[in-house]
Amino acid sequence: MFFNLNKVIEKVKEKNRILRLSMLGIGVFLLALAYNMFLEPNNLVTGGISGLAIICQKIFSINASFFIYIFSIILIIISYFTLGLKETSKQILGAILYPLMVSFTCPLARLLNNYFVLDSFLLEVLLASLVIGFAGGIIYKAGYSSGGNDIIVMIMNKYAKMPIGKCNFISNVIIVLLGGAIFGLNNVIYAVLIIYLNSAVVDKILLGISNSKQFFIHTNEINKVKELIIKKLNTGVTELETTGGYSKRRKKMLMCVVATRDYYMFKQAVLEIDPDAFFVINDCYEVTGGVKRTTLPFI
Repeated sequence: MFFNLNKVIEKVKEKNRILRLSMLGIGVFLLALAYNMFLEPNNLVTGGISGLAIICQKIFSINASFFIYIFSIILIIISYFTLGLKETSKQILGAILYPLMVSFTCPLARLLNNYFVLDSFLLEVLLASLVIGFAGGIIYKAGYSSGGNDIIVMIMNKYAKMPIGKCNFISNVIIVLLGGAIFGLNNVIYAVLIIYLNSAVVDKILLGISNSKQFFIHTNEINKVKELIIKKLNTGVTELETTGGYSKRRKKMLMCVVATRDYYMFKQAVLEIDPDAFFVINDCYEVTGGVKRTTLPFI
């Protein structure tokens, strides 16, 4: 039977479309509010179209909201002719919604800044990072983007033949350094802090908080380690057949998932059984199915 991958993707997109659009709306609203409350008043250039808007407002006295709106329209047009309709359609909602939300949230941001005055500038930076990271996370989780810099990155990726991550890094670094040249070194330091923290928050929103560790274990005491996992951890374990790349010897490897709180004690227990055991340990962001444990193993 023919498997139509495009149909699968379309079904995924159609599911919870209203919820996804709501997440986009909330995310863009928070992104715009953070811009008007924290970034624009403090001249914090964190890259992207918002950073360019702050720079142009300082140099040319162009209203930042107006710049974002006009520049977004220009980018959509450029995207249509360089990337095509399909790629542009992925960016267009966010690219139109964001500048509108920047204008809409401007009075609200002023009102909130008057009522909630923060004593510490560092506290403002941390709050901005959290809000921007949370907003970006739910936008990406909904399967959308906020347009702007994402369009620039896609164009760079297509014509400069560079990975998207590298394109994003280069474009943001150029804008942040321009901001630093105009507003000073402190601006760069705080901007880098915001970029780093909001990236961490985005990852947590997209992936969740890792509360488990995945262990791959090569050991000469496989039965004893299996007994430890099954009887002490009261959880499942999988045996995998492996072949050494150099030795060509066939050997069994154990794979199991351990709660993060048990990670250190479990690792030490395995090493107590076999000091020469070889581990590969990964963060697990989601685990479904398997044996459910009802007791705490190392207490």
